[in-house]
Amino acid sequence: MRTDVLIGGGGLAGLALAIALRKGLGSSFAVTVADPALQRESRLDARASAIATAARRLFETIGVWQTVADDAQPILDMKVTDSRLNDAMRPTYLTFDGEVEPGEPFAHMIENGLLLAALLEKAKEEDVALHPTAVADFDVGAERVGIELTDGEKISARLLVAADGARSVIREQAGIRNFGWDYKQAAIVTTVAHERDHHGRAEEHFLPAGPFAILPLKGRRSSIVWTETTREAERIVALPEKEFHGELEKRFGLHLGEIRDLGPRGTYSLGLSVAREFVAERIALIGDSAHVIHPIAGQGLNMGLRDVAALAEAIADAARLGLDVGGPEVLERYQRWRRFDTMAMGFATDSLNRLFSNESDLLRLARDVGLGLVERAPALKNIFIREAAGLTGEVPKLLRGEAL
Repeated sequence: MRTDVLIGGGGLAGLALAIALRKGLGSSFAVTVADPALQRESRLDARASAIATAARRLFETIGVWQTVADDAQPILDMKVTDSRLNDAMRPTYLTFDGEVEPGEPFAHMIENGLLLAALLEKAKEEDVALHPTAVADFDVGAERVGIELTDGEKISARLLVAADGARSVIREQAGIRNFGWDYKQAAIVTTVAHERDHHGRAEEHFLPAGPFAILPLKGRRSSIVWTETTREAERIVALPEKEFHGELEKRFGLHLGEIRDLGPRGTYSLGLSVAREFVAERIALIGDSAHVIHPIAGQGLNMGLRDVAALAEAIADAARLGLDVGGPEVLERYQRWRRFDTMAMGFATDSLNRLFSNESDLLRLARDVGLGLVERAPALKNIFIREAAGLTGEVPKLLRGEAL
């Protein structure tokens, strides 16, 4: 079997890239996605994601957002607090209005399962070839890469894209090393219901163990991303229902009335990991295969979707000029586009985590003064909002809402 691009990994980034290429280049351009998870009708995922403005524009352009828009909750404003766990008061040091343009929120919250289902349905509609199996091995030649799947099928492609996650098998087999470190932290993720309406407000409570984020979902529900040391996170998640609720309520508070955890609970190890190269001969890395950052700024998925937009544009431009879509010029263009942005965001989230996840009174005073200064500088807040929305720097077409 021959294809133009084979994407190893059918998660949010992999499926988005496949759809973008098919819509941009038409039926003559063959795209294949290989992932064992494709054989499952639904994928359980306790997480929800903040879809920034630029990422939402990408989903709109490839015809996916229209399917999930009614289930997406706009983030209308955000507040940041800094306190210890048992402090009686949680003073607000920083607030953000939630619009990058009038009537356009800087982010929406949506459950991952709903978005995955919409992407998969759109991929089928666009005749993306879906293989419920993984990439087992590959051999890079001068003009194509020969790929063997775990079911024994062999496929020849001009470009192999690694979208198979933080422990990417494709990246390892390509000999691309990564660097980073473990934070010895884990994120507890769950969903809660509450008596009062959140009115679209997101809250980030900085506690000594790490940030406790309350992210609004449709209805009187919120997604919780709760950072603890790895050992403490394992202890909390294993607690019986009543004790777990007590730990949750201690951090959540009662400002939205009584809360009820809806589950399921999940834990995810936290660390920083960035590939030393985003490309190799006829291979490109996107999403978690290329970089994993701390969720403190909610940018993990959005960084992966920026990869998608940049790589899709580089491939589409080359294809229209009759050039080799897996050639070095395409891959180098993609790497130049994404490396600096990724390194800058990785450094920023790492610095924020180190600044806020500690017991130091001196650092606490310094960061609270810093937050207070930002609060009094509307122009600076606007820069931060546009950066978080993905609208700074050289923005690819899809992130501007333009077709390839």
